[in-house]
Amino acid sequence: MTNGPGAGIPAVSSAILAMSRHLEVRDVLKTIVASARELLDAEYAALGVPDDHGGFAQFVVDGIRDEEWKAIGPLPRQHGILAAMLHSATPERLADVRADPRFGGWPAAHPDMSDFIGLPVADGDEILGALFLANKRRDKPSASGPSGGDGCPFTAGDGCGFTEEDERLLGILAEHAAIALTNARLYERSRELTIAGERARLAHELHDAVAQKLFSLRLTAQAATALVDRDPARAKGELHQVALLAAEAADELRAAVIELRPAALDEDGLVATLRSQVQVLDRAHTACVTFEAHGVRVLPSAQEEALLRVAQEALHNALRHSGAGHVAVTLARYGQGALLRIADDGRGFDTRAVRRAGRHLGLVSMRDRAGSVGGKLTVESEPGKGTTVKMEVPGG
Repeated sequence: MTNGPGAGIPAVSSAILAMSRHLEVRDVLKTIVASARELLDAEYAALGVPDDHGGFAQFVVDGIRDEEWKAIGPLPRQHGILAAMLHSATPERLADVRADPRFGGWPAAHPDMSDFIGLPVADGDEILGALFLANKRRDKPSASGPSGGDGCPFTAGDGCGFTEEDERLLGILAEHAAIALTNARLYERSRELTIAGERARLAHELHDAVAQKLFSLRLTAQAATALVDRDPARAKGELHQVALLAAEAADELRAAVIELRPAALDEDGLVATLRSQVQVLDRAHTACVTFEAHGVRVLPSAQEEALLRVAQEALHNALRHSGAGHVAVTLARYGQGALLRIADDGRGFDTRAVRRAGRHLGLVSMRDRAGSVGGKLTVESEPGKGTTVKMEVPGG
């Protein structure tokens, strides 16, 4: 890739769009490094995110094969030019990084590098990381320019392969990289808070449901004890009730464990994950729970996660609140996307009171999940006629 006149900004724009497509921090870091290397036509690129202990929390490279990276050894420490980038907002361009007095050498397996450009990635006064690029691929200008030394002052003809234009373009990329990296961190933090919130909700439900069952279990056992001598027949009936309450408490515990268990979406995919969870729920509850899938294609990860969470919420409602004897889960291809359907034969509710029911049944949460991925959620229900929850997603 060569940055001719007018070619730089479109290339930066393409790089920015590539960064904005990712939400996971690691994916954003990889895209930033690959985009920077392509934009400046460098042989090597790296991005280091510092930790608080003189090292790097993450260090992502591009241009080095996996086996070469393994041979290099442990991640570098914050020293020399790497440290300069993390403690100063000043970019660096060097004709030969090895001639810089701050250069401290590198491991034997490290590739040889000469001309160098480095730039901090900053959010305001906070330096989030630093971009490093080495070995410009195109021919370098003559080293006999006005600098007369090994340094790379910001003038043409000084022996440094990276130019002022390269620095300007990399600066634009770094500004947007900071935004993309900050957004990715916020997204991951929001997911952590969501998971923590869901775990707190489950813990609260587990406490209420199981505590109530165990309290009833204790009272019933005490009644059976009091009756065993004077009325053995009634004592037998109370003991039968103890068995039923114990089974219900066990159901509540199993259901909570299933919901707390992390989904295997990344490893198994949506269809296999849903099928597995439905099978476990079918074993854990007295209701019959079934699952069918028809021609479902792989969907964007955010849509698959939203479908899984809505299915879990709808199953939770059906199995714990509706009194259903049968719950059917269906996932089918719908255009380029998918249609999820959870239907139960439970007691149902009046959809005209959906605002009140939404707070009780989590319908607001499900609608929010569907809307967050461009999907649509509909709920059909009548008293005594069960409930059907449908969610459509557009695919990708």
